[in-house]
Amino acid sequence: MTTTAPPIDIGIPAAQRQEIAEGLGRVLADSTVLYAKTHGFHWNVTGPMFNTLHLMFMDQYTELWTALDLIAERIRALGFPAPFGGTLYAGLSSIPEAEGVPAALAMVRELVEGHEAVARTIRSVFTLADEANDQPTADLLTQRLQIHEKTAWMLRSLLEG
Repeated sequence: MTTTAPPIDIGIPAAQRQEIAEGLGRVLADSTVLYAKTHGFHWNVTGPMFNTLHLMFMDQYTELWTALDLIAERIRALGFPAPFGGTLYAGLSSIPEAEGVPAALAMVRELVEGHEAVARTIRSVFTLADEANDQPTADLLTQRLQIHEKTAWMLRSLLEG
């Protein structure tokens, strides 16, 4: 006896689920590129702020690493494959990779810009989730948005004054 999974019927039409999943794929790509950048900066930061930034970047890339799984699993719950791979992420992400190893404060500036880019991507997907009455995705996006905005503010504070 062959058993097949029933079609997904969670109250969101397939076309809307696909649109949301594609948007979440962009959030996943942005988050993955930002994770890799933050981890690379953690490894390579130097200068008088080394210890502060090294530890701060570690906290940030650890948080991002955990988020990647949550985002990908939501895409899967909507019934679509989660995108993966460097080439695919490069095409989906709005965040450029770092060029070389920037100075410490330039790293901070790039991470501010990265967190704000993820926030913009999240906002674009939030509208799709809201229109589809997709509360789990909206909840995930709200939580991610709070983290990215707070992190951008904290990093920006290092550049002011």
